[in-house]
Amino acid sequence: MKRLPVRYTVVALLCVMYGITYLDRVNVSTAATGFAKDFSLNRAEIGLVFSAFAYPYLVFQVIGGLISDRFGARRTLIACGIVWGGATILTGLATGLISLLLARLLLGFGEGATFPAATTAMCRWVPKAERGRAQGLTHAAARVGNAAAPGLIILIMANYGWRASFYCCAAISFMWVALWALKFTEYPKDDPRVSPEELAALPPPEERPSNIPWRRLFKRMAPVTMVYFCYGWTLWLFLSWIPQYFLHERSLDLQRSALFASAVFFAGVLGDTLGGVVSDRWLRRSGSLKRARSLLVSICMFMAMLSLIPLMFTHSLGISLSCLSAAFFFAEMTIGPMWAIPMDIAPSYSGIASGIMNTGSASAAIISPVVSGYLIDRFDDWQVPFIGSMLLMAVGVVLAFRMQPDRKFEMEVRGAAL
Repeated sequence: MKRLPVRYTVVALLCVMYGITYLDRVNVSTAATGFAKDFSLNRAEIGLVFSAFAYPYLVFQVIGGLISDRFGARRTLIACGIVWGGATILTGLATGLISLLLARLLLGFGEGATFPAATTAMCRWVPKAERGRAQGLTHAAARVGNAAAPGLIILIMANYGWRASFYCCAAISFMWVALWALKFTEYPKDDPRVSPEELAALPPPEERPSNIPWRRLFKRMAPVTMVYFCYGWTLWLFLSWIPQYFLHERSLDLQRSALFASAVFFAGVLGDTLGGVVSDRWLRRSGSLKRARSLLVSICMFMAMLSLIPLMFTHSLGISLSCLSAAFFFAEMTIGPMWAIPMDIAPSYSGIASGIMNTGSASAAIISPVVSGYLIDRFDDWQVPFIGSMLLMAVGVVLAFRMQPDRKFEMEVRGAAL
């Protein structure tokens, strides 16, 4: 029997990590039903707990990318996993708002470097023609974490309380760290399981940059970062408030609200997977990175915006579920092409470039949950936050054409030096 390429194992390990990190960051939105009652928190304070994770997460995007490019994805992700697993335990040990916020800040510190480090690993282990699919699959796994979180957390809460749900998530995190340390090798050439045929199919090792042209790189990635902020606003609105939306706006019980939230998040699993597949297939057929990345992102953002419009004019639970699921599906279809773009633009700086891009989503993670919670309290209307999502998606539709993934950054730097 022909053995599967080792890179599939690497992608599988990263898929599991993405699922766990999102389980650990969104479990709080379901567990809020328990700790909000225990600590007497209002919606604005709950939104603050949701967003606290994003402050250090934002700061460590670029730092994490730099560390992973310099020291490798293996050591970076081992350290990250230990920190985020510890933070998850501390969340379960919280005694009030302040300790909750501190635990969530530590979680953001631990998870800040994870996606840039994973991109560094994929840049070394995944051929260019498979990168959209690989990024789509890993982020689809993240949405599996989203989809599994409400049901899993409710099940544990019902039997053991909300604190136990965080202890279980932490145990899963530590098991992954051990598996990653045992199975992952930084470079394909150093892994004895890699065949000569597979090694020939993989990209050649990129030189580690000694002098990083920071100003040029930030400027080059600025349009990509802005587009990712537009996407991130909707992402964090959904991740933070969708379980509460079905619980309070649609007056469902805890179990049914978790089921409906999981259905919305599962639509994201499908969108992530399909977006990566479509992007890579379009690239193979057209040979155009502009079409396979930028145009696809623009189309999907436009469809996400359209999907939310009927939500403003209906009180039907079925239509609301359909609109939210469709919007999340199309928003998540952008993920595969978006996370392939830093590798397309700057393969030598892939960790740093992806970290710069992800500051867009991390910034949205700070602002979106708090602003949404305030708007819900201020207007007593759960529809209002979705208007902001539609406006930002419209901005993203236009800005997507400024990303220019076909212009390789290293070539621009060399040209400027001549």
